[in-house]
Amino acid sequence: MSSRPTIIINRLDAERLQRLIDDASDKDLFVADALEEELERGEVIDPEEIPDDVVSMNSRIQFTDLTRNRQMIRTLVYPHSLATTEDGISVMAPVGAALIGLRVGDVIDWNLPDGHQVSLRVDAILWQPEREKQFHR
Repeated sequence: MSSRPTIIINRLDAERLQRLIDDASDKDLFVADALEEELERGEVIDPEEIPDDVVSMNSRIQFTDLTRNRQMIRTLVYPHSLATTEDGISVMAPVGAALIGLRVGDVIDWNLPDGHQVSLRVDAILWQPEREKQFHR
C-alpha cells in the first residue's frame, strides 16, 4: 500500500473491531489482517474526541473510487448490520476496511484480495455518530 494516511479510531470502535478480527472466518482473513494493521498504526482516542471529519463506524460517507472514477455514498457498518442498512458497506469488506479512520480529503491505496489495488478518496462525511453525540452506539 503506497498511500496510507494517518488514521484516527474511536476507542470503542477499535475494541469492537478487534473482536471481529479475532473471530474472523477463513474467508475474511485477508481483510481481517489488513484491518488489524490499520488498528495497530492508528491513533486510538475516546469517542468524545473524534474530529467531525473522521470516518468512524456507522458514519455515512461520500467517497470516490479513483481507480474507477466512481463516487459513492455508503454507511460503514459492522457485518451484522448489513441487512438493516440500505446503503451499508461492511467494515469487513475490503473497501469498508480501507475507509475506517480516514479524514475528509484523505486518499488511500488499498490492496484487494484479488491482487489488484484500489485508490479511494473521502469526499464528505454526511453523518457521523460522534458529531451527533452518539458515543455508545
